[in-house]
Amino acid sequence: MSNNSSSNKAVVPEAKGALDRFKFEVANELGVPLTDGYNGNLTSKQNGSVGGYMVKKMIEAQERQMTSGSQMQQ
Repeated sequence: MSNNSSSNKAVVPEAKGALDRFKFEVANELGVPLTDGYNGNLTSKQNGSVGGYMVKKMIEAQERQMTSGSQMQQ
């Protein structure tokens, strides 16, 4: 029961392009040969490393934003 469409939906649809660019940027940093379209040739570990590192970078960016925001309000 495999269909080639992803069930992942962006909460903010307008961000889809930016998230895709970010995904390719992270994959490139990690040396994961991600291509546009089907990537069934990649291992779960490769795909997971891209997703995990994306989350790590997003959390770091949010923490920096929250920290700089609280310093400005003092």
